[in-house]
Amino acid sequence: MRIDIVTLFPEMFPGPLGESIIGRAAARDLVRINAVDLRKYTDDARGTVDDKPYGGGPGMLMKVEPLVRAVEDLRGDRSLVILTSPRGERFTQAAAGELARMEHLIVVAGHYEGVDERAIELVVDREFSLGDFVLTSGNLAAMVMADAVVRLLPGVLGSDESSVDESHSSGLLEYPQYTRPPEFRGKKVPEILLSGDHGRVDAWRRAQSERLTRERRPDLWEIYLKTMEEGSNEHTRQDS
Repeated sequence: MRIDIVTLFPEMFPGPLGESIIGRAAARDLVRINAVDLRKYTDDARGTVDDKPYGGGPGMLMKVEPLVRAVEDLRGDRSLVILTSPRGERFTQAAAGELARMEHLIVVAGHYEGVDERAIELVVDREFSLGDFVLTSGNLAAMVMADAVVRLLPGVLGSDESSVDESHSSGLLEYPQYTRPPEFRGKKVPEILLSGDHGRVDAWRRAQSERLTRERRPDLWEIYLKTMEEGSNEHTRQDS
C-alpha cells in the first residue's frame, strides 16, 4: 500500500508512523507513507494556501487551486482521496478495514476553518472524522487513520489474528486479559482461564465482551443487538 498525506506541515511526518509496528512495516516495504508539502503546488513565491471566505466569517479557508493540483498530480486509477474533516463520517474499525483493501490512499489533512467546497467536489472521495471534537489541524487525524489502516495489512502484525480478535472487530469491546503471575496483591486470574478448556474460555470471553459493551458503550450494544437480530432473521428466511 502507498499512503500520500497532503499537508501544510510535512515536518510532522513520519513522526509516530516511523516507529514501532508501522515503522517496521514501512522498513519491510509493506507500506510506503509519504508526506506531500501542499505549498509546492501553489503559484506564488509566498506559497499561499489559504484565503478569506466569501461572505465573511472568522478564520481562513484552504484554497481550491493548490489542493486540486496536488491531488491530481498524485492520483492514479486506483487511488482513493480522503479529507480529514469534523463534518465527515465517523472513522471506525469497519472503515479502517475498507481502506486497508485499497492500493493507494491520498489523505488531505484539513486545516484552518475548512476547505473550499469546490476542492471537495472535484477531487475528494470521502470525508472522515475521528469524533465529535475539533483538532488544530488534520495531521494527527491523518496519522491515526494511517496507523489504524496499516496495522490491518497482511503481515504487519505478528499474527494476523491479532487484528481480528480485538475491540470493535466483532462489534463488541474486547474482553479482559491477563498474564503472569496468576495472583498479584490479592487479585487472581479467573480460574476459567487456567482451566485449559478452550470452549469454556471462548464462552467466558464472549460473555465478558458483551458485558463490557453493554455497560460502557450502550450505543455499540444497540447496534450489535440489531446486527444479531438481522442475522438471525436472515438465517430463518434461508431455512424456510
